[in-house]
Amino acid sequence: MPINQLLALSHDLGREDRHLAILGEGNTSTRLDDDTFIVKASGSNLGTLEAGGVTACRFDRLLPLLDRKAMSDAAIDEALFAARTDATAKKPSVEAIFHAYLLTLPGVAFVGHTHPVAVNQLLCTRHARTFARRRLFPDEVVCCGVESVFVPYLDPGLKLAQGIRMALRGYIKRVARP
Repeated sequence: MPINQLLALSHDLGREDRHLAILGEGNTSTRLDDDTFIVKASGSNLGTLEAGGVTACRFDRLLPLLDRKAMSDAAIDEALFAARTDATAKKPSVEAIFHAYLLTLPGVAFVGHTHPVAVNQLLCTRHARTFARRRLFPDEVVCCGVESVFVPYLDPGLKLAQGIRMALRGYIKRVARP
């Protein structure tokens, strides 16, 4: 059952000893069907996530936002609430927009978005782009591909979702696979 797999993934990514998520940061999601997906609700914690801490959303309510030039925070909140399949469910994460996009890509069934402490130490330097594009060991290429998608810091929400889409499209064009 997708919810159980999502909770297991969330708990694994949110384990404190792994240092992949700080406090309530990070999100997970999975596709339920062609129309809907579930995503961690705003304010929920990965390490202790329960079924009541996820929200089912409709793709068709969030994907069109990616083509908008700009939206106010209030308009984004309104769109997030409108995307819920259950009007009484919690507000989906502000990152639900990029989760919706990534879950439409071929072969993507789950999305795990974390903030690893060690990686952030490198990404918060001027060498971030170089770090993302280089591999240190041959097995990295085998396991992770020739490079990673690099998205510079963008405000969470719509701007980040648009930046992820743009960076991923460029990556696919360069590397020829997602």
